[in-house]
Amino acid sequence: MATVLINGARLYHEVHGAGAPQAVFVHGFACTHEDWRHQVAALAARHTVVACDLRGHGESTGAPELCDIDTFGADIAALLGALDLTAAVLIGHSMGCRVVLQAYRAAPERVAGLVLVDGSFLGAAGVQVEEAVRTAIAATGYGAFARALFSDMFLEPSAEADRVIERALRLPERIGARLFAQMAGWDAAHMAAALERVRVPLLVVQSTYLNAARKRVALQRGASTPWLDMVRRLAPHAQIEIVAGVGHFPMLERPAELNALLAAFVTALAPAP
Repeated sequence: MATVLINGARLYHEVHGAGAPQAVFVHGFACTHEDWRHQVAALAARHTVVACDLRGHGESTGAPELCDIDTFGADIAALLGALDLTAAVLIGHSMGCRVVLQAYRAAPERVAGLVLVDGSFLGAAGVQVEEAVRTAIAATGYGAFARALFSDMFLEPSAEADRVIERALRLPERIGARLFAQMAGWDAAHMAAALERVRVPLLVVQSTYLNAARKRVALQRGASTPWLDMVRRLAPHAQIEIVAGVGHFPMLERPAELNALLAAFVTALAPAP
């Protein structure tokens, strides 16, 4: 457990295990490194594993005006340098999918592969989407928006779901309201180009999608979504896997299944002896 000063913020991170390639876990909006605890435990026996808190989240510091996808990506790229990681598999969940794509753009020479866990695309409405999301959050009220957002991420009530929801509500409004809108704006401006420029192995693991009524539902094997169709079009080399019948947090709800997918992907990228 340590912190490192990067771009004016102290980033909390944990390093476990040893071995290449290294697995670097990046959490989602209003979450922390704790979401990856099952995956850290599973992979640390054979690999160096890093789990961090993005600036403004968990144990990391950070000014609200610098909590955005571009800065998060630069932070992760700088963390790879600070830890001297040269064969990192960047694994992002939800918002973290954007962050690892941005980090790869900033430091491609340090990245051996990318994993996107239950990602999405919020930029279909174009460049005006950021302002539209900001206006919608203000109209609803940030607390009500955040509670509804996270409550919809779990298909069944549970103690784990309650813990994640209550933790999300602790993210200050001055960070969360701006960040969520900016994330949608990043999608509109950068997602297509970011996917198109991926030149390393890419694993996409999907468990849910937002239907036409903007309700999150579980995916079934063999199904597709507009997001997955976008990945196939822009990154045709991507390996796409479905974790069926669970909500937005497969790392917590179906850890063994996700661990097996991650272990196979990361191990396959190991350097030749």
